[in-house]
Amino acid sequence: MITPAAIVAVASSTALVILGLALILTVWRVVAGPTLPDRILALDMLTGIAIGFIAVIAVKTGFSLYIDIAISLGLVGFLATVAFARFVLSRGNIKSKPPAAAANGNTQKRRAGGKKR
Repeated sequence: MITPAAIVAVASSTALVILGLALILTVWRVVAGPTLPDRILALDMLTGIAIGFIAVIAVKTGFSLYIDIAISLGLVGFLATVAFARFVLSRGNIKSKPPAAAANGNTQKRRAGGKKR
């Protein structure tokens, strides 16, 4: 008969393998992400995966202090995500100066008769 401890051992080992695979894929997204929001989302996902690792290790070892560490990491990860989101929003509001040729081309001169060219 299978004991509960054996079930927990198998489940935690399986969870660690799945989290390891997710970690590899997420690190790839951080490195290869085509845009800044993709990279920020991947960093937030890395925080979630790290919380998962800590939680699985807490279950595996039976040391409950790890749960407090995971909660703290979740709070810090949330604040980092909000800070990154504000950075992206503020970066998007910066407007560059239009080129001189484009600025001059937008103004239309009128003839003496008041008709547009």
